[in-house]
Amino acid sequence: MPRVSGPTVEVETLEDFDKLVAGGATSMRSWRVQGVDLRARTDQLLQLAPQGAILLGCPVGGQAEGHLRAGGALLFPSIPELPFNPYRGGLYSPEELYDGLDAGHYELTPDALIYAWTREPGDDLAHAVARALHDHAIGDALDERLHGSRVVGVMGGHAVSRIDRRYAEAARFGHRVARAGLMVATGGGPGAMEAANLGAYLSRHPDSVVEEALAAVAAAPTFQPSVEVWARTALEVRRRWSEGTESVGIPTWFYGHEPPNVFASSIAKYFQNSLREATLLRHCDAGIVFLPGAAGTVQEIFQDACENYYANPDMLAPMVLVGERYWTEEMPVWPLLKRLANDRPMAAVVHLVDDIDEAAAVVAG
Repeated sequence: MPRVSGPTVEVETLEDFDKLVAGGATSMRSWRVQGVDLRARTDQLLQLAPQGAILLGCPVGGQAEGHLRAGGALLFPSIPELPFNPYRGGLYSPEELYDGLDAGHYELTPDALIYAWTREPGDDLAHAVARALHDHAIGDALDERLHGSRVVGVMGGHAVSRIDRRYAEAARFGHRVARAGLMVATGGGPGAMEAANLGAYLSRHPDSVVEEALAAVAAAPTFQPSVEVWARTALEVRRRWSEGTESVGIPTWFYGHEPPNVFASSIAKYFQNSLREATLLRHCDAGIVFLPGAAGTVQEIFQDACENYYANPDMLAPMVLVGERYWTEEMPVWPLLKRLANDRPMAAVVHLVDDIDEAAAVVAG
């Protein structure tokens, strides 16, 4: 169905357009038509008043184009020679980003081709606009996907191997909180992020299935030296247990050398990392769990801490650091975080725990 957000009507498929016309629409005012091929709908377009409509990358017939422009609609044309659709209407799926992996190499998949495009020398206005439009479309699709969900974020190191004890713990955490009805959202990459998405994906299954899946993915411990083997091993687990629970991954092509994990059923992949970070934090209303990690995880801790530091009391969300020795000795973030929280409302939502059971109790409660 076309999505209505305030005065705006979002039209993301040809079916959305047809339903509006069949429902008696006579005006396109406030319509936002995104990536829909309307070349076969000239007759219908000519019957609609175009004033106030915006069409993003929508092919239309010549007569319809003249009618739309003359009537006050704003048409954004397709941008040539892009390996992605900047006007897409939904999030990515693992199958879309890894399309062609079974028949060839990772370098030929859409995910790798888009990353290669970002690494090309030089830049121009068209490319900058394409990236901005794409990230706006992804943000809009993510808002739609998470609407009504209670979301818990899981942050942690991308370098955690599938045979590492911490990987298994992250998977068990994702499994536990997804079974409690929370939507798991991660940074969408490998390591601890993949593990949490894996656990969430298998939340309809008993603990024994999680252990089977952990043993299966351990055949390819990391994405180096072969992304192909790493990804195919995970895709085989998805196929073996095809009825998975939805979770979200929010990765970025800024770190495009780290491939996205396939256990996040919906992937909101951004070009701009700062936008991606802010978006991930904003959606985690059930709190964020920070597993051991390095610079990226530390950055996320203090970005989240800053939001809680200045937030109104009713907008606070739990911050749970897992691993007392790690966060007090190896990466001594906790003393500074605790000091920041002193005498502030955020003190009530900052936690340091030593295992996933405690972490799950905090966010699920």
